[in-house]
Amino acid sequence: MNLLGIFGNKASRIRAKFKPVVARINALEEEYKALTDAALKGKTADFKKRLKDGATLDSLTVEAFATVREAARRAMGTPHYDVQLLGGLVLNSGCITEMKTGEGKTQVAALAAYLNSLTGEGVHVVTVNDYLAKRDAEWMNQIYSVLGVSCASIYHGQTPNERKAAYEADITYATNNELGFDYLR
Repeated sequence: MNLLGIFGNKASRIRAKFKPVVARINALEEEYKALTDAALKGKTADFKKRLKDGATLDSLTVEAFATVREAARRAMGTPHYDVQLLGGLVLNSGCITEMKTGEGKTQVAALAAYLNSLTGEGVHVVTVNDYLAKRDAEWMNQIYSVLGVSCASIYHGQTPNERKAAYEADITYATNNELGFDYLR
């Protein structure tokens, strides 16, 4: 008897756990499409107020992901697909998600980055090289700017003042090397 067939593997259990959450995000699609640009941007202030009043990030996940999805649709013409929503939920749960080339890892990270930026503590998205740090920050800033969230990147050759300003953004893209050396400085 194959126990794996009965119980599934960890990946299938994670997908099963988050599938209903993806459905809840999708259920908000028409409501969020109907929002004005100002109302969509206002979601960020609303989420921050709710956090201040005692809500948790977990309680805001569905609405925040739906907000990012709608912002991506408006700003880039590419809303998040179910596999991307699932990847964002996995990332936000503190796990690693493996995605194939072309599945939209950059947009996946934007979901969890936005949600966690709502705390006001700053979010660091770590990339493998300076090119990706700059590219991803510029690309995802199309989404973040719709939502009133600041975004910047850290890369080799910046002045100390430029780096300081980038770290003050709500979401900062950087390489592990740059983050490590800045920590040591």
